[in-house]
Amino acid sequence: MLLALMVAMTSWAQGISGTVIDDQGEAVIGASIVEKGNPQNGTITDFDGKFTIKVKEGTPIVISYIGYVSQELKATNGMRVTLREDAQTLQDVVVIGYGVQKKSVVTASIAKVSAEDLEGKTRLRADDALKGLAAGVNVTSASGQPGAQSMIRVRGTGTINDTNPLYIIDGMPADQYGLESVNPNDIESIEVLKDAASGAIYGARAANGVILVTTKKGKVGKAQINYNFSYGWQTAWRKRDVTSATDYAILQNEKYVNGGQAPLYADPYNLVDANGQKITGYGTNWQELLFNDNAPVSQHDVSVSGATEKVNYYLSMGYYTQEGIVGGNYGQSNYDRLTIRSNNQFNIFDDSKERSFLNKLDISANLSYMRTHSTGIDANSTWGSPLGSALYLAPTLPVTLTGAVAQDMIDRYAAYDLYRDASGNPYTIPNYVGSYQEQNNPIALMQRNPSKGWSHKFMPKFSIDLQLWDNLKYHFSWSAEQSFWGSESATLTKYYLSGNNNSDHTQASAEKANSTQWQVENTLTYDKTFGKHTIGVVLGQSALKYYGDNVGASHWNLININKPYINYTTGGDIETTVDADGKITGVKSLVGGWGGPYVEHRLASLFARLSYNYDEKYMFQGTIRRDGSSRFGSNHKYGVFPSFSIGWNIMNEKFMESTRDWLSNLKFRASWGKNGNENIGDFRYTVLTTTGGTSNYYFGRQGVMNYGSKANGLANENLKWEESEQTDLGLDFGFWNNKLTFTVDYYIKRTNGMLMTMPIPSYVGETKPIGNVGDMENSGIEFELGYKWNIGDAHFAVKGNASYLKNKLKNLGNDTGFLNYGISQFSDGGTRAENGQPFPYFYGYKTAGVLQNKAEADAYNAKYGTSSVPGDLIFVDTDGNNVINSDDRTKIGKPTPDWTYGFNLNADWKGFDFNVFFQGVIGADIFDATWRQDIASGNYPTWVLQRWTGEGTSNKIPMLKLGDSKNWVVSDIYVQDGTYLRLKNISLGYTLPRNLTKKVNVERFRMYVRAENLFTWTKYWGFDPEIGTSSTSMGVDYGVYPQARIFTVGFNLSL
Repeated sequence: MLLALMVAMTSWAQGISGTVIDDQGEAVIGASIVEKGNPQNGTITDFDGKFTIKVKEGTPIVISYIGYVSQELKATNGMRVTLREDAQTLQDVVVIGYGVQKKSVVTASIAKVSAEDLEGKTRLRADDALKGLAAGVNVTSASGQPGAQSMIRVRGTGTINDTNPLYIIDGMPADQYGLESVNPNDIESIEVLKDAASGAIYGARAANGVILVTTKKGKVGKAQINYNFSYGWQTAWRKRDVTSATDYAILQNEKYVNGGQAPLYADPYNLVDANGQKITGYGTNWQELLFNDNAPVSQHDVSVSGATEKVNYYLSMGYYTQEGIVGGNYGQSNYDRLTIRSNNQFNIFDDSKERSFLNKLDISANLSYMRTHSTGIDANSTWGSPLGSALYLAPTLPVTLTGAVAQDMIDRYAAYDLYRDASGNPYTIPNYVGSYQEQNNPIALMQRNPSKGWSHKFMPKFSIDLQLWDNLKYHFSWSAEQSFWGSESATLTKYYLSGNNNSDHTQASAEKANSTQWQVENTLTYDKTFGKHTIGVVLGQSALKYYGDNVGASHWNLININKPYINYTTGGDIETTVDADGKITGVKSLVGGWGGPYVEHRLASLFARLSYNYDEKYMFQGTIRRDGSSRFGSNHKYGVFPSFSIGWNIMNEKFMESTRDWLSNLKFRASWGKNGNENIGDFRYTVLTTTGGTSNYYFGRQGVMNYGSKANGLANENLKWEESEQTDLGLDFGFWNNKLTFTVDYYIKRTNGMLMTMPIPSYVGETKPIGNVGDMENSGIEFELGYKWNIGDAHFAVKGNASYLKNKLKNLGNDTGFLNYGISQFSDGGTRAENGQPFPYFYGYKTAGVLQNKAEADAYNAKYGTSSVPGDLIFVDTDGNNVINSDDRTKIGKPTPDWTYGFNLNADWKGFDFNVFFQGVIGADIFDATWRQDIASGNYPTWVLQRWTGEGTSNKIPMLKLGDSKNWVVSDIYVQDGTYLRLKNISLGYTLPRNLTKKVNVERFRMYVRAENLFTWTKYWGFDPEIGTSSTSMGVDYGVYPQARIFTVGFNLSL
């Protein structure tokens, strides 16, 4: 007994020793070990994770470290404690404006996409990864061109003007170009603030939604070094069906004969080209020649990160390069990006255990850098773009001309240096051997010297966090975005491709621009729990300024084409032309220059938020922000944007106790708020002056004219922001300890005060002013579903979401109630904005079949006063006045989908991991503008083979007839169903056992294969059913640059 007492006394004097490690077996440096109930008695682990604490054996101690789950254990000598990463806490917290919030008390509608969700979804842009992952967020690819932006709409199109959401990157406001600087591998999470209550803290910039991007920080423990590599091969997932040489000749003969002309081809089954060579098989396959199969794409990423209780750091560098599947092999469609990021946080002091005021100070210093190089082609244009031209050029047209016909073409265009192939043969000029309007030889297009774009972007941020007293914290931040960009181009030869694509001189041009945006913010936050009452207060001030300038120049006549720079040109200033008598008849400027400052933009703001919850059962949150913008008129410089939201955790009620074995979460949410859209342009509240013309006046008895000046329109000092008012109702469910989760939201979003010309009487005699007169409405319902389960050692997780949207332009606000935007090179219709209709929609004629015989044609002509013949379309008399004219044009489709959805499955088993991701849309329409009847020699899509050739042959497509401008107007025969389901990503990976990799000092080694855009199920016959350009031309396909099908191999290495 005496011996036991002596041992116990020795133990008390020396203390209890132990070691703290993480779940990877590495020492945790700086972990806190404290005697329970006696916070003054504590210690921290050393560099080997070892500690000694003076307590008796069996005394409860608490072991904790930032980012890990705390443990309470009984002290034993030689104890070994394993801390596990607190992943659940990260999942249970969402980022909101100016803070974070527990998911259980969130009362607004916020969609969260984690780093795990993003993995493998995108290489280039974080916004692309949102496609199909967040309900209510519609992401539509503008094109598959490397570096291209997508079109993003949060809960529909809210205005006919700027509809882009606000992006916040680690607290710094940015646009999509700013988001390009964020390597997706550096992202910790993306939160989309969808309703007005969550976005109101950003006031005048939140009407179109807010996307918060949070980048990674270091994790506690030893330094982590990660290297990721991937290499992929890209191909076009589909080529368009156009007619072969024989079918083309048959259709051409038919068209000419029906138009009263002689047939062009004596024997469509025995054809020769312009070189006199026999055409066999398909003929010239322009798409096969143009597409760049197996175009490479690669990515390298390396990061170093770690953390202690004093320092947190994350350093990364990424390099991405992609060759386009159209023109990339010619240097015409290429992109590369270098990104560097440094996120650092330092704890200067933490005396929270010693005193309650001024007891903790943290300083953060972040810096990101991006550099890009790019070249690009017209991605969706009717003006002779490479893909558009590839669809129009006939399969009978040779790529190059040879022999006498080549010499004749060279002689005709003797003033130009025609592009030639490696054998010296000139590329065929389409309009030399046919009538192709503005279409070009796409292979000849690839010979041009590309315009080369570049950019640099620096985004620094410095912040201070000081704990003032009793959970009252002060936060200061200064952040900036410094951007430099420009382009260099040169015309190296006097080339000729078509009437609107040629040059009679060489030249060089260059442009450089830069902009700076800085933001300073000061916030006070107070969070406190009093028994069952928890309050949170945020008070803040923000100031933002944007400014910049650009300069550019061009000059004719290069000295040396190997030095395509302005310094190597000799064009002089002007060039004159003279007649036979030596008189000057014309003057050309050979030099051009431009430049100047951009309009300075300023924003000053005050904001506040109050959050309250009682026992995590009843929640309330109110927000208000006051923004002053330099873009607003003098009578409305400041706008106020309020919101409130409430929540009820029904699950926490006593009467729900009996359901807790299967129902783990049931929460009701409701919110209302107002946001603004200050992206209305600069100085739209005022007008410029004009001199001369109607400004001149006559004075005096002699009536002498004096030159005068006046305002060229009516100003509007009351001009202000566009305002969005939104109401949201939501329910959150969780079953079986949240293994199954389900969320549903209903919203109605009204935009008031859209900018539009005001309907003033024409007798005023001046240009109409801009006013806040238009209204738009979006309403919809959103669903999100998740389920996790295990089968033995296999783990599975599925997530799905679906969103329904109804869009309506309530009031355009102008004097007509509509605006026509047209479709390039198509007549009598186009895209349109109109009161009571979705924005935008396709506007044209509805058809009811094809006139089959003379009797039908005579009856139709007698009823409607037309002059149609058998084979013509039957146009619907929508206004019922027995006259077919432009008043019968109506809605024939809309590009905005009714439904967007996504489905994601993750599985892992004994080192293997598998992911499959589907996304798609339902209820979208596409206007196929890839074929025009006015291009007489143009090829045909294969659907034209279904045209009317006699009674009973077709009741959809009219007959072909040269010069037919009556049947081929904007009508529903061009409108196709754009619904699609796409297998966006599928991947399979394998992680080597750790006991093998540790032998070579590797923590983790994973290999994987992945396919992107592997399959797309759609009725649309075009290159791609995703066509997202500007709002007014959305869904119009001129031959869009398609997204590539990509096969990738790669590996992840962690040290």
